[in-house]
Amino acid sequence: MPLIRISLRKGKPSAYRKALADGIYLALRETFNVPEDDLFVTISEYEEDNFFYGANYLGIERSDDLIIVQITVSNTRTVDQKKALFQRITERLGTEPGLRPEDVFINLIEVEKENWSFGHGIAQYAQGN
Repeated sequence: MPLIRISLRKGKPSAYRKALADGIYLALRETFNVPEDDLFVTISEYEEDNFFYGANYLGIERSDDLIIVQITVSNTRTVDQKKALFQRITERLGTEPGLRPEDVFINLIEVEKENWSFGHGIAQYAQGN
């Protein structure tokens, strides 16, 4: 059910990008009870002149290693679960691939459950399906 989009500057190796996807997915499994194999991730890389950010917004000193993570999920989680997700993503990405906590920017987009179709043109989560 989560749709994960990761944005970062170009130049990181494949193993680094894979570690980002894996870490975020595992954090979702741990905190949002995402089922096994519910994995949908895209990674977009940008040249320096197409990736802009506030280097010190809210007193957080970001570097060019900043990643922007946007996760679309069903609106069924509590505030505490969201806080736990943010913390766990940051911890996991700190371990592998070694990101500083200041360089992990996360945004959740919540949608109604009926707004998902995983294939066959069916709204699998809609009531009465």
